[in-house]
Amino acid sequence: MHARRFTRVCQSAAMQVLFDGEVWVHYRQVYVVSGSDFDAVAGNAVAGQQNGLCGAATPGFLHLVTGLHTGRVGFRIERYDEAPAVDDAWEEIVEASFTPTDEPVALTQWAGEAQWVLAIEDGDWRVRFCASGMDAAWEADTRLDDQRQLDRYLLQFWPAPPGPDQVLKQTSATAAYWHEHARTQPPPPPPPTDEEKAEAARQARRREEERARQYDIDTYWGGRAPTERLRKVGGAAMSLVKFDRSVIDTIADLDPEAQRSVARWCVHRAFDAAGLSSLDWVAPALAALDRGDDLPPPFDDQVRVWEALHGGTDNVVNTHSVLVEGDIGSEYRIMPEAAALPALFGAVEPDPLRAAFDALYAAAVTFGDEHPRLFRELREAFPAVGKPWAWYEPPAAD
Repeated sequence: MHARRFTRVCQSAAMQVLFDGEVWVHYRQVYVVSGSDFDAVAGNAVAGQQNGLCGAATPGFLHLVTGLHTGRVGFRIERYDEAPAVDDAWEEIVEASFTPTDEPVALTQWAGEAQWVLAIEDGDWRVRFCASGMDAAWEADTRLDDQRQLDRYLLQFWPAPPGPDQVLKQTSATAAYWHEHARTQPPPPPPPTDEEKAEAARQARRREEERARQYDIDTYWGGRAPTERLRKVGGAAMSLVKFDRSVIDTIADLDPEAQRSVARWCVHRAFDAAGLSSLDWVAPALAALDRGDDLPPPFDDQVRVWEALHGGTDNVVNTHSVLVEGDIGSEYRIMPEAAALPALFGAVEPDPLRAAFDALYAAAVTFGDEHPRLFRELREAFPAVGKPWAWYEPPAAD
């Protein structure tokens, strides 16, 4: 395929020559295209027309027919300030209207293999397409590089309001064939009204909003739409999806006191798993949590708690669990005691549902790749949490 190239030829006068040379055609086609996306051109270019040589039914696009199937044809493009006189020396002469839809406007070969940018601005234009030698070129079908030119063409532009296409002169059997073909094509549908455009825009917005909503459900909520309550809680609720989506809705349906109970249970399981429950400076905080009291020092200050944890003690089980993020494919190594502490802080959140989710998420991180066991124990401790969805099968116990 030839590299796409752009050239510009202009003369300052009442008539400007925009292109004069040879153009390689294939399938008897060459085009004038407005805009850079050649592949976007679509539709029946001669729909509803009288002439079949200069198809102008697709906005911003001219489909120009040649007699030659494959090879080089003579081609000239001129621009005028007003309608030029008709040159009867040409064998075929047709006219149509053209309004660019984008920039640039370019003479374009088959499949967009080469383009020549034309000095045609926005606005309404009339085009006259003239041809000679079409029958001889049709008979030859293909012209090799060392063979003489068989057919040649002239395309003229001048400013003019839109109007119907016309056949001004017909001589060849080739042109007659294409004109007859065009006249059998139904006219294009009328352009949409302002109301239809507005409705189409509204429908497009609704479709985009629905796609975004479904993406949010699939990506963050495991494919099941959350209630408005769950959306407002967010945070840990979405994080729990990758562990066990089914448990989220059932916890959300519990009464506030049951949600607090779930939160306290999760704290104890996380602290037990991390080896924190037996520490002298931790036990008072767990007791206060169970009574519903404020957390005692140092748990009334999270900075001091982390300092106490990292200060070192022989009673902390400083091992590592592994949490595998299945959706991401990444693996993280986490200190269980560091993962467990946020369960306690989450459990005292004012919102009991958020407290339950925050504590459960911290416990799941603490358990790491053992988290399926945590969720099985949760269902045993709280039957109201229910069973997993039918499609969900928790990993078998080790």
